[in-house]
Amino acid sequence: MPDLTSLALFLAAASLLAITPGPGLFYVAARTLAGGRAEGVASSLGTGLGGLVHVLAGGLGVSALVVTSADMFTVLKLVGAAYLVWIGYRTLRAAHDGSDMVLAAAKPAGPGRAFREGVLVEALNPKTAAFFLAFVPPFVDPSAGSVALSFVMLGAVSVVLNTLADLAIVVAASRLRRSAASRPGLIRRLREASAAAMMVLGFGLALARRPAA
Repeated sequence: MPDLTSLALFLAAASLLAITPGPGLFYVAARTLAGGRAEGVASSLGTGLGGLVHVLAGGLGVSALVVTSADMFTVLKLVGAAYLVWIGYRTLRAAHDGSDMVLAAAKPAGPGRAFREGVLVEALNPKTAAFFLAFVPPFVDPSAGSVALSFVMLGAVSVVLNTLADLAIVVAASRLRRSAASRPGLIRRLREASAAAMMVLGFGLALARRPAA
């Protein structure tokens, strides 16, 4: 695990990212608007479990990468940062052309199906893998113990924070279920804010330094 200062920075960054409007939050909100609170909660738990799949996979693969190859770490970090900037750009484009509004038209699926689809949506999403591989390693200290264990623990904390944020969105979206879908201007502004946050995150990660082994 990182030292207390690094851990505090990680928690602050992960909390900020968790509450930043992004694809996961909008997916859960759309599910809630389509099927109600129960479906939204199930979807949130499903995406959380799907996120843990990426955390475990990343922990197995990133360990050797962090310990043995600073050059590969840098390449991976820059690729991940560039990918996040690109996603932010695509999100900004979508905010103006309305392509993501298709989610709002999703039909109710029921809690069971919403949970299963949430797991699959997140587990099969390469964007989630890129996020964890780009965001977590800069906070992993190879000198503090098992790199894989540290990666998994930090990644799990990030997943829990994301899930809590998703559940908060479920509560809000369920209250606004009848009216939020008719306010495209608000949705567009939230998408623009999400795009800006992703691009800033990408640039920040590009400047992140690898902890000394």
